[in-house]
Amino acid sequence: MLNQNPLWRYIVVIGMLLVALLYALPNLYPEDPALNISATRGGKVEEVTRAQLERSFSDANIAAKSVVLENGQILARFNSTEDQLQAREIANQQLGGNYITALNLAPATPDWLAAIGASPMKLGLDLRGGVHFLMAVDMKAALDKNLNDMVQTFRTDLREEKIRYRSVQVDLARSQVQLSLRNVEDVAAAEAALKQRDRELIFTAGADELTLLVSISDIRLKEIREYALEQNITIIRNRVNEIGVAEPLVQRQGADRIVVQLPGVQDTAQAKEILGATASLEFRLVDDEGDISAALDGRVPPNAELYYSRDGRPVLLEKRVMLTGEHITGASSGFDEYSRPQVNIKLDAKGGNMLSAATRDSIGRRMASVFIEYKPGTEIGADGNPVLIKQQEVINDATIQARLGRDFRITGISSPGEAQNLATLLRAGALIAPIQIIEERTIGPSLGKENIDLGVTAIQWGMVAVLVFMVIYYKAFGLVANLALVVNLVLIVGVMSMIPGATLTLPGMAGIVLTVGMAVDANVLIFERIREELADGRSVQQAIHHGYDRAFATIADSNFTTLLVALILFGIGTGPVKGFAVTLAIGILTSIFTAVVGTRLIVNLVWGGRRVQSLPI
Repeated sequence: MLNQNPLWRYIVVIGMLLVALLYALPNLYPEDPALNISATRGGKVEEVTRAQLERSFSDANIAAKSVVLENGQILARFNSTEDQLQAREIANQQLGGNYITALNLAPATPDWLAAIGASPMKLGLDLRGGVHFLMAVDMKAALDKNLNDMVQTFRTDLREEKIRYRSVQVDLARSQVQLSLRNVEDVAAAEAALKQRDRELIFTAGADELTLLVSISDIRLKEIREYALEQNITIIRNRVNEIGVAEPLVQRQGADRIVVQLPGVQDTAQAKEILGATASLEFRLVDDEGDISAALDGRVPPNAELYYSRDGRPVLLEKRVMLTGEHITGASSGFDEYSRPQVNIKLDAKGGNMLSAATRDSIGRRMASVFIEYKPGTEIGADGNPVLIKQQEVINDATIQARLGRDFRITGISSPGEAQNLATLLRAGALIAPIQIIEERTIGPSLGKENIDLGVTAIQWGMVAVLVFMVIYYKAFGLVANLALVVNLVLIVGVMSMIPGATLTLPGMAGIVLTVGMAVDANVLIFERIREELADGRSVQQAIHHGYDRAFATIADSNFTTLLVALILFGIGTGPVKGFAVTLAIGILTSIFTAVVGTRLIVNLVWGGRRVQSLPI
């Protein structure tokens, strides 16, 4: 007979529902107000520190749910935000400036659910609260760095081609590299050799016949800007993940902007501390022949620069950069044979070859590690933002004992905590260009809770209105549609919880409300088609069969066009628009499943395959 389903189909559908329900369960457990404590330069998180904090909380009558040490960080959970804020004051007083104490929200998912990978939905900034930053990438610094790299490359290339030159200097004001050759033949030979190695360089004559000016083509300029932006996004994301901020959002905005959202983090100052680690590393040879006293008086040799170590000692270094931090692929802190802190460095293949070539003829000389940070100054630039100041210091200089390769170490670091922090920064990567925060916003958890309450209320009222209408208008079949609607909501929550990159925002909750209406719309099409089939004189079983089959084409067509719009919104939208698109797309797929497959199974189970004279529709 018609309208009979095999047992395996019921088992599959019930199994899918149970899986979705299982992964939706963590959303019933509210998050705990928490403190996330990690070390900065000079600090180190140890078990002793954790025990001291736990005792301090107890002495202050703060009931901490748990204080645990995980992955080199302390996570303290509390019952209320009042206890959380009071505990932060105690932690700041006890730990001092060597630690970052960030307010956060920690998931309270039971261990048995966490063991199978179940976790609550990721909430956006408008629902969970947190901090929002808009950061600008200094594209001029990226271009200047590329020009300085070109100087080193040109010198190497000219030496390999045995072309004599007087000087190779960079003109940052004009974004050019100036080559001064010895004769006219060398000018022609240099242009031919360099042009052969790089076709995107533009060569022009200088002020005299022995000067050659080299600039970068527009295509290369665009590539430099794109690379700087995309690489900085990757590095910032890595650094935020290294420090342990839960579910951060780091994405591009425009030509030179990066949006960073840290849900659950409520302390803007501490978030800036996290993102302010705009450090990079350079390795240079020490100029042993230079006169330090003359350099201090302002007479610095033309091929050298004056730096200072952390203890204020002047160090004269060569201008030529042997290696930059962008080639570092791994870094870990440890101790040398004398139990002194050190950082073990791993380079990529290109970086290993560069360092090997640079140290081949430098055994016995000293190599210095230069730590570079960019911090906003007091001067305001033409764009209205503070001008970044480049701060450089020598963290160590050691004698090269042998030719270096892809693995080497940095010694002379003052403390294990400083070594650990430096390793974290290097492991996350060196920024291609400095960045600065040009906009910041903080959304409190109370506002996020209010948004959640309002969104849930809207969903509830929408559900109630639809449920009542369906029962009144379609009777028993309306109850079937209502059951499918509830299942659809469970599926949406379960799928949203399972997808790693899915984030629920306030517009996303609007997408769920819209999905509720669209889901019942599919059932309306099916039920009306069944009514038409019955009115045409079909039997009950034929009416059910043709009603579902013939309505499916209309349902699929209308939902496919809406799904296409959702995918377009997800592709070109950002932030709230993406959140709406995600819930809308998931809701469309689950509503088709519940309306077409789910209700048909129930209808077939109750009325299918039997001699029924009429339907309660």
